Amino acid sequence: MKKSIWIIGGVMLISSLLFMQCDRNKKKQPVQHETVEAPAFDADSAFAFVKAQTDFGPRVPNSEAHEQCARYLQTALAKYCDTVILQRFTASAYDGTKLQGTNIIGSFAPENSRRVVLSSHWDSRHVADHDPDPSNRNHPIDGANDGASGVGVLLELARQLSLKSPGIGVDIVLFDAEDYGAPENVNAPEGEWWGLGSQYWAENPHVSDYRADYGILLDMVGDANAKFRYEHFSSYYAQDVLTKVWSAASRLGFGSTFVAERTHPITDDHYYVNTLGNVRMIDIIHQDDYSGTGFTPTWHTLNDNIDHIDKNTLSTVGKTLLYVIYEEK
Repeated sequence: MKKSIWIIGGVMLISSLLFMQCDRNKKKQPVQHETVEAPAFDADSAFAFVKAQTDFGPRVPNSEAHEQCARYLQTALAKYCDTVILQRFTASAYDGTKLQGTNIIGSFAPENSRRVVLSSHWDSRHVADHDPDPSNRNHPIDGANDGASGVGVLLELARQLSLKSPGIGVDIVLFDAEDYGAPENVNAPEGEWWGLGSQYWAENPHVSDYRADYGILLDMVGDANAKFRYEHFSSYYAQDVLTKVWSAASRLGFGSTFVAERTHPITDDHYYVNTLGNVRMIDIIHQDDYSGTGFTPTWHTLNDNIDHIDKNTLSTVGKTLLYVIYEEK
């Protein structure tokens, strides 16, 4: 099955690239993308939104910091969005812990049938199981990059959307309990222990019969010198959305960050949105083939803190998403 998916994904990728090449060769076609008037993305503001989350400390479900951050995120989205919904749920973790989770959803123009959903997870991991120091591995992490970076970008997008309507409906969904999966050294029972909040939302959307044209997930979008490539499940379920976003990034001069290459499948929130929620969603995620874990060296360590967040990367991602959203109009 994996081999078949890779073949299908390869055909789709080749077709997309051929289409893009043919499109470049059309001499009489005006470049309509140059007329897109997207608002300016403020990297300092996005960074402040990231720091505000990490200032609460590790945002592990069932903790006081987690509840405090939930209130902060609700207030921030309420300031910018037309409506805000708190979707509370209880989920069982791999170790039997009952997690009290909250998906936080902010919507613009909820009456508009043309919709795009933007998402990230806002919780942080309960153990630093990949920390180089074994004595740190039972401690929770700040999750500045793994969680807070994507949320920070989306909060700044919400601020910009509140200042200038994009002409379509936009939903910002902050998933909870994404990162409470079993550590590698734990023999967990069979089950889907990651992405618990996205699984719940996909099966119980905040609006009945929810539909969106497509979705974009942000995960680990704050590391310096990040490279975003075509994550495998994103290619399989929504190659056209990947092409749309990566093409926009290229036109903005961000081709060295948004690289048109395929990479490994990640069981992230977008996987459940695609398979359970029937919304085509891609994952903008930094993968590193040379780190030993497949992710950044700070991943699931105590070093995933605000000191390792790069404003330039936040800006690159935020500007690209604003361009994509306002291009839809």
